[in-house]
This record gives sequence, structure tokens and C-alpha cells, in this order.
Amino acid sequence: MSSIASTSAKMASIASISKLPCSSLKNSSQNSKSAPIVASCSVNRVKFPALSTANSAKVKRDFSVRLVSDDEWGPDSEPSSAGVAVLEEKPSEIDVLKKQLVDSFYGTNRGLSASSETRAEVVELITQLEAKNPTPAPTEALPLLNGKWILAYTTFAGLFPLLSRGATFPLVKLEEISQTIDAENFTVQNSVLFSGPLATTSITTNAKFEVRSPKRVQIKFEGGVIGTPQLTDSIVLPENVEFLGQNIDLSPFKGLFASVQDTASSVAKTISSQPPLKFSISNKNAESWLLTTYLDDELRISRGDGGSIFVLIKEGSPLLTL
Repeated sequence: MSSIASTSAKMASIASISKLPCSSLKNSSQNSKSAPIVASCSVNRVKFPALSTANSAKVKRDFSVRLVSDDEWGPDSEPSSAGVAVLEEKPSEIDVLKKQLVDSFYGTNRGLSASSETRAEVVELITQLEAKNPTPAPTEALPLLNGKWILAYTTFAGLFPLLSRGATFPLVKLEEISQTIDAENFTVQNSVLFSGPLATTSITTNAKFEVRSPKRVQIKFEGGVIGTPQLTDSIVLPENVEFLGQNIDLSPFKGLFASVQDTASSVAKTISSQPPLKFSISNKNAESWLLTTYLDDELRISRGDGGSIFVLIKEGSPLLTL
């Protein structure tokens, strides 16, 4: 309580205009609910100290007050006075680290084409985030684990042949690798989505998991499914593709693909009605374990039994659009 009282006293002192290089301050009791505090001055910043409450372990928010000029509101915006006070919340250190992490592996095809320097930078940022993990016992916070997670970066060599398919088959695109966790039923579903000029399809593996420690789960795969190809009604043919270092012009094939499009449209319903193909997983590859070293509501970092790193982002998170 003494900390909050002290902070309130500091905030009250900010109201004194003698400490701001402003010529005037207008604020009447009649319009205090609708009119902002107006100051005829240039941009100024006042930093509020972090607040910590007794009911939470470490709840901190870093705010600052910024006095903006009329130009920042635009000619048609209110208020039209010389300046207004705007309360801003600064990003936390964890938020900054998460953005730096996502930026560091941008354009690396989920880690496949990352250079040694990039990998080192990623590891350093991951280490810093792990040290600030807000969920020290992820397996005891199953609601946070629940949902669909999109793979953004990995060092798992077993996925590299899959990630490199785009270079081998230039018309086939790996759209997404995801992991869906059902915390209530203790199931995991790994899915890979492919797309091509004619169809899209997916390969899915299903598994059960058991909690072995506050951070570790044991995963046992039960089988997989190759989804029925979903043919597209219209074929979009690129102007050219790069194959084995050569740029190939596809414009001569547009007439051929136009005729294929007519055929594809007629058989799309027939193929789509076929059941998916199920397959089993050998005992040698049926089990593995996963250690979650960082977890919040939008980012998960895990390490596999071979020392591999997996960075996954929750579906719908703004981090996916950075």
C-alpha cells in the first residue's frame, strides 16, 4: 500500500504545470469528462514508474505521457487545440524479445535456409526468453497449451527433407506445418498442408501424450492419415518457376493447362468423395518426448529428444503477420 501511495503522489506531482514548458493549461470542471487536458507546447514525455501490487507476483506496466501537437491528430480530427496528453503503454521486455526472435528467422523457410549466424542469433534470443519464461510449469497450465500452433522455426533435421520439397517440386508448395493439442483428451495432432496448381492435400499424424514432469511430456504416435486431395476449380499457373537454379518460362503451357482445368473441374467431386488413406507408424518411430521451455498465450518454444528446437506461434497471433 505504501508503494501505491508513493506512486500516486508522484503521479499527482505531474499535474503541476510548473514542471512542463507550457504556456497554458485548460481544464474546467464542467467539461472535464469530455475534453482532454490541453497544453500549448511541443511534444513532451513524462515517464510513470512501474506499479506492483501485493496480489500478484510481478505485475508491471510501463506507461508514459506524451503531449502531441495538433498536426498528429490530422486536420479533421478532434481536438483542434494546440496539444493533448496521450497515455502510452510501452512494450515489455518479453514482447521486444519475441518480436526480435520472429524477425531473426524471417525468410529462412522455417529454419531450412538459415545461416550459421542466424541460427546463433536465434539460439541467443531463445535463451533469453527461456530465462524469462512466464510459465515455469507448462504441463500444469494445460489451457495455455491447448489449441493450434503453427511451426515458425525448427532445427529438427528430420523435417528438412519435407521443407526442401519446394525446391525439388517447384509447383508444390508447403503451406503450413501445425500442431493441435487437445489438453482435455491428452491428444496431439501434427499436420502438414500442401498445395499445387491442381489440388491441396494434407498429411496428419495422431498421438497421445502423458505428463512426465512440469515441463516434459511423452508422446506416443498411433497412426496417420493422408487426406483426400481437394481439387481446385481454377488453375493458377505462374509465369515462370525456378528449378535447379534455372528460370523456366511456363507461358507456352497455358493452353495445355486450360484443357486440364476443364477435366479437373469435372472429376473434382468424384475424387473428393473418396475416403482418406490411413497408415500406421512403426514402433521405432512411435514414441518421443518434448520439453517445453517457454510458454505464453501466443508463443511456445520446445526442445526435442535430439536437442532440436521448435518455435511455434498460436493460430491467430499477431506474431504470424510480422
